[in-house]
Amino acid sequence: VSPVPPYSREQPIFTTRAHVFQIDPSTKKNWVPASKQAVTVSYFYDSTRNSYRIISVDGAKVIINSTITPNMTFTKTSQKFGQWADSRANTVFGLGFPSEQQLTKFAEKFQEVKEAAKLARDRSQEKIETSSNHSQESGRETPSSTRASSVNGTDDEKASHGGPAEAHLKSENDKLKFALAQSSSNVKKWETEMQSLRESNARLSTALQESAASIEHWKKQFSACKEENDQLRGKIEELEEQCNEINKEKERNAQLSRRLQELETELQDKELELEELRKQGEIIPELMSECESVSEQLQAAEKKNKDLEEKVRTLRTEVEENKHRQTNLKTELKNFLDVLDGKIDELHDFRQGLSKLGVDN
Repeated sequence: VSPVPPYSREQPIFTTRAHVFQIDPSTKKNWVPASKQAVTVSYFYDSTRNSYRIISVDGAKVIINSTITPNMTFTKTSQKFGQWADSRANTVFGLGFPSEQQLTKFAEKFQEVKEAAKLARDRSQEKIETSSNHSQESGRETPSSTRASSVNGTDDEKASHGGPAEAHLKSENDKLKFALAQSSSNVKKWETEMQSLRESNARLSTALQESAASIEHWKKQFSACKEENDQLRGKIEELEEQCNEINKEKERNAQLSRRLQELETELQDKELELEELRKQGEIIPELMSECESVSEQLQAAEKKNKDLEEKVRTLRTEVEENKHRQTNLKTELKNFLDVLDGKIDELHDFRQGLSKLGVDN
């Protein structure tokens, strides 16, 4: 929320750029940065309240909103740093400037604004005293005039009152003289105040003209700052893109590093295998001789195998012939059994016939 609403009569009278700090509320010793970069710091004058403020805004955040009072003091703690205490905000503000010249200008403006605030306070107090004196004098003059009119009556009334009335009139005249003398002294005081007010108005008019003349310069500065801000934002976006690319490149490098470690590990394994193969290569001649003997044995075994295969084929042929013979023998045996069964049946019939013949005989 902007500390200066658009409908306010508060106008800037001086503007500069500085890094803003606030005192650490816990330690009251260390400075805490209130802005990440240099921001605009301005003096504002409120014509309706006749007051001065120092205001600074960082983006949408109000980091300084300090009303200047006659009791405040701006202190230069170094060539480029100054500070002042704000009892209303219960903090101490610090400003770091790019150059000593800017710090000096800000300190001089602080002193001018402080004196103007003191003058405004004195005027307000004088106005209060003047209004109170006016009220007192009006209260005194009203009964005196009434009494004077009553005293300055007709001659008959004077004659009727006599000596005591004259004494009363004398005392009333003395009171009127005292009130007149006091009013004349008040008039002189008012004239002096009027002259001081005219002088202050002339100074304020000059300051107003200077501020109006510098408004265009501030507008140009604001446009330049805005353009610079846009450029900085574009650079920030470019830097963010570059940072993203750098992060991606770092991730790729990390992956390549891991892959390189894996390849190194594999290379070590291959070297170990190669060493083992070299050791095994030393016994290759022995293996070759053994291989020749094995080859000879293999040839002998193949020859034996061929002989055995020939024998197997012969045995298979014999087995087939034996199977064929067995089949023929089974057929012949079946035929024989069939003939034997027929013979047995005939013998059985013959026996039965013999049995019948024996019975008959």
